[in-house]
Amino acid sequence: MQQILSVSFARGYLRLFFHAESLTTTATGGGNVTAQGTTAVTARGVCWSTSQNPTIANSHTSDGTGTGIFTSNLTGLSPTTTYYVRGYATNAAGPAYGNQVNFTSLSQPFTCGDLVNYSGQNYSTILIGTQCWFKENLNIGVRINGSSNQTNNGTIEKYCNSNLSSNCSIYGGLYQWNEMMQYSTTPGAQGICPSGWHLPTDDEWTVLVTYLGGGSVAGGKMKETGTLHWIPPNTGATNSSGFTGLPGGYGYPNGTFGLVGYSGDWWTSSEDGDVAWKRYIYNEYEWIGRDHEYRVQGCSVRCLSDN
Repeated sequence: MQQILSVSFARGYLRLFFHAESLTTTATGGGNVTAQGTTAVTARGVCWSTSQNPTIANSHTSDGTGTGIFTSNLTGLSPTTTYYVRGYATNAAGPAYGNQVNFTSLSQPFTCGDLVNYSGQNYSTILIGTQCWFKENLNIGVRINGSSNQTNNGTIEKYCNSNLSSNCSIYGGLYQWNEMMQYSTTPGAQGICPSGWHLPTDDEWTVLVTYLGGGSVAGGKMKETGTLHWIPPNTGATNSSGFTGLPGGYGYPNGTFGLVGYSGDWWTSSEDGDVAWKRYIYNEYEWIGRDHEYRVQGCSVRCLSDN
């Protein structure tokens, strides 16, 4: 940002030029005292606050005296926060301030393992091999009854198994393939995932399964342990991957639901004619399966980082 700041002094005239480059918790700025009139400038710099019209009673820099160019380093900022900044110069008459400018500090760089806040809900993330996955099933959108199709109406719609909102709270939403893709057919589309994330392709699911030792054992490494959510016996469940797969079941095209507690079914973003690929795991086995499914079926969704 750049701003010409002009302030009047007793028996003098002062002009400041201020610019700032914002980072996450710091920013750099500067100015140029081009004239000080008949009264010497004894202090100069910038002051800033999250409230408008900051003064030297707020956070401020001290960047020398007199005329000339100076550089200011603003520190102790919070990420993703709007700050108001004014240049100042002090002479015998006291401090004078330039016009106010503002900037917003950048967001903190994401590291896999951080929480992702999306649509008012926090999602845990987990690094598995070289891939960063949501650790939870996606649960966004407006719940509709399973007897209705999800449609391209500008509103993300979801099913909750057995039409119970409590099941969405536990297992996440169930989405028809087209709704999940937001009516794109491009593998790896963002779809209903947040910015910076996408819907994993069939090949990307294969990368995950291969990293976990192959289809015959990967399911057990992906399942949440215990029987709080999985119906016994939850065979081979170790969750050693951290994926924490839950048995959200699925929705049938006729509006009924099935297998909550028994199976976890996740869409890929790869289609194959009139159907699309999915991955699924069962309570009685440690393998993970791969199969076609009609796109009108409701399945769970995981997001994968773009990076």
